[in-house]
Amino acid sequence: MTNFILYFFTVLIWGATWLAVEFQLGDIAPEVSLVYRYLIATAVAFAWCALTGRSLRFDWRAHRYFMLMGVFLFGLNYVAAYAAQIYIMSALNAIGFSAMVWLNIINTRIFLGAHIDKYTYLGATLGIIGILIIFLPAIQNMSLSDNIFIGASLSLTGALLASFGNIIAQVAQRQGLPVMPSTAWGMFYGVLLNTGLALAQGKPFDIDLSPAYLVSLLFLAVFGSVVAFGCYLTLLGRIGADRAGYSMVMIPIVALILSAMFENLVLELHILIGVALALTGNIAILASARLRSRK
Repeated sequence: MTNFILYFFTVLIWGATWLAVEFQLGDIAPEVSLVYRYLIATAVAFAWCALTGRSLRFDWRAHRYFMLMGVFLFGLNYVAAYAAQIYIMSALNAIGFSAMVWLNIINTRIFLGAHIDKYTYLGATLGIIGILIIFLPAIQNMSLSDNIFIGASLSLTGALLASFGNIIAQVAQRQGLPVMPSTAWGMFYGVLLNTGLALAQGKPFDIDLSPAYLVSLLFLAVFGSVVAFGCYLTLLGRIGADRAGYSMVMIPIVALILSAMFENLVLELHILIGVALALTGNIAILASARLRSRK
């Protein structure tokens, strides 16, 4: 697949997960739904590797990378994101996670010693400004409180943990570890971690048999986890975490468009301006990736 197709599917699928997650919130504890999601995703990923002849046998060195991916990409970052949603609205949580584009730039520079070009800085800046403009009314109507501080801190913590996971995944690919088997094992270790955390908190492992819950769970597991992570991590290996991380800016944009289509959201002027800035930043990021590929 081309980088554009990988990027397109990553953003489209993860943008749609915002709607799917709404059907997961209810009687089942979020921590338990997270276990169910990645239990199914792990089974699908392992089955896909087996059916396509991809080896799942690796040495201990490789499994150390897989465990770290489980902790940072499929474990604690999601725990922090779900917990943040308890204290703050989804708009503020989206802003917190969109900060991952800058966290990836910083971490790529610190841990990988990569040179970050001006187009990447420009794109990241425009993207963050666009997100802030889109959610400006929500921010203006928000009153500062302990809950807001806790929620925002959890959201930023989740973004930071996910950024560390991005760097680990990129290093793993540089070590020659294939994407899908790495994803399968990473999800496996993430399930173990999330299950342990849910049990430690005494969360009951109930199940909601309603069609809305089950269909959204399957979508999140198969498409939101296996397919999207497969695309994203492949893209990350090709263009780097600093550029691939820009998808975190575009995902809320897609969620807004889908909300306008299915939930009658009115696309007001500030939303259109924010989307325009985010798209401009996207062009700068992709132009930067093309320039790097030509070198």
